[in-house]
Amino acid sequence: MTPDYILFNSRDQLLRIDLQEIIYFEGDGNLTYIVTPNKIKGTVSMNLSKMEEFLASHYGKKAGIFFRLGKRFIINTNYIYSVQVSRQKLILSDYGRFTFQLPVSKEALRKMKELILKTNS
Repeated sequence: MTPDYILFNSRDQLLRIDLQEIIYFEGDGNLTYIVTPNKIKGTVSMNLSKMEEFLASHYGKKAGIFFRLGKRFIINTNYIYSVQVSRQKLILSDYGRFTFQLPVSKEALRKMKELILKTNS
């Protein structure tokens, strides 16, 4: 499969990342961190809501792999390994190269779990 690259261009930096290799986006005020399997964090001057809009407008259906989870994260659903509602933890993994544990609210995890169950039944 040919990679689809996402490009972020600013005055001082150009980021070019394979869309499939983005594990999650993490919002921090007016910044969004882009996390990849090698744990390198790219930083973009854009809040998470703008990032969500950017993905939808520039990548359409391909952006469907991403899911907004609470106020802080947009995750790549291809890497969901475990949704632990009572522990308020989401584990993203590819079963080999990486594992990430994200702290997420119970409510956001409940919604995600319901959505996963609906789409897989």
